[in-house]
Amino acid sequence: MAKSSKANILVVDDEESILDTLSGILEDEHYNVVTASSGEEAIARFPDVSPDIVLMDVWMPGIDGIETLKALKKIDNNICAIMISGHSNIDTAVHAIKLGAYDFLEKPLSLNKVLILVKRALEKQSLEKENIELKNSISSQWQLIGDNSRVVELRDTISRAAVSQGRVLILGESGSGKELVARALHEGSDRSRNSFIEVNCAAIPHELIESELFGHEKGSFTGAFESKKGKFELADDGTLFLDEIGDMSLVTQAKVLRVIETQEFQKVGGSRKIKVDVRIIAATNKDLEEEIRNGNFREDLYFRLNVIPIYVPPLRERRSDIPLLADHFLTNFAIQYGQKKKNLSKNALKALMEYEWPGNVRELKNAIERYVIMNPAETIDIKEVHTAKGMKPDYSTIKTLRDAREHFEKDFIMNKLQDNNWNISKTAEELEIERSNLHRKIKSLGIETP
Repeated sequence: MAKSSKANILVVDDEESILDTLSGILEDEHYNVVTASSGEEAIARFPDVSPDIVLMDVWMPGIDGIETLKALKKIDNNICAIMISGHSNIDTAVHAIKLGAYDFLEKPLSLNKVLILVKRALEKQSLEKENIELKNSISSQWQLIGDNSRVVELRDTISRAAVSQGRVLILGESGSGKELVARALHEGSDRSRNSFIEVNCAAIPHELIESELFGHEKGSFTGAFESKKGKFELADDGTLFLDEIGDMSLVTQAKVLRVIETQEFQKVGGSRKIKVDVRIIAATNKDLEEEIRNGNFREDLYFRLNVIPIYVPPLRERRSDIPLLADHFLTNFAIQYGQKKKNLSKNALKALMEYEWPGNVRELKNAIERYVIMNPAETIDIKEVHTAKGMKPDYSTIKTLRDAREHFEKDFIMNKLQDNNWNISKTAEELEIERSNLHRKIKSLGIETP
């Protein structure tokens, strides 16, 4: 999508006739035009103008176009400059392009070409801006949130492993954030500008996994109506993330091992060897050493993959990060659904902290999304949190009988209150206690009522 026609354009030329001509046609197209008759003036005016495009003559007395371009790039390295040159100094214009200019126009100027080139430059700028915003959006989506010592240590391990070319094996429970670690490893590597290709080995049928990994030639099997590139080829010069590697069949394991050793493979139904340079990151929630003993995983592949092992702790081992994670998800879902950001009450947050989270961060994220969608109020309270299935305290973490009794009593009373739509009198009657006594219990146990 092209940029607005109100884009700012700085025209730099020592010939007044050129300035007048270019200003006239650009203003006719509703661009905002500012002129400068020298390189010195262009440099001085540049910060205030903040031009989207600079149209600049190469040959000018004083500071020429090349030196002016160098000076402007020090102010804004992303400057979009179109250089203007006479036939005798085309080589200089080409040199300017090597320095970062977008393109050049040759004198005598074709006004139609000027407008076309300006339009293309603005479209390119718009696409680049969208790509940057998209990349930033994707990066924020894959942040590793938390300041628990386990997460701090994990980040340090990632930063050291990312700059190497060593293969990484990420271990951890489902939903703990193994994909986040894989993406962080890619983003921190010298391959970050190239592809990050993910394969969920558990989600692809056994009969299709080799085609997905290595590609296939047209007619190599029923339904192969055209040639297709595999994930290894798509990840060339980048990173291939083999998620749930423990679910890969032994036959496919052998072929992946061969690619690791030779960095080459053949498509299904093909005879040509394809050479690739791929960094492999694998992940699993299984105990691969146990899988090896049971004959389900190749020991030689395990040793090839396990060059740098990284363990991702489950959420229950870093409960102190739950408030940060919950706030992060509340912010993201507010943006996603176009709502004002919701908050968690103290008791709701306490309940989240006490829950064991067998599904880890993924389960917490899904729970927060549910609260955001289903709760019309700005504050998510304990009532909404306890409607989640299995949202109970982790009694295994409680040390004393007194604490266990208090947790059970609180949970029991809250369930009764919820069953009675938070009607105090009815709940007191069911519990066979005085209404005033129930009020005292609610206050002493820190139960927050709607």
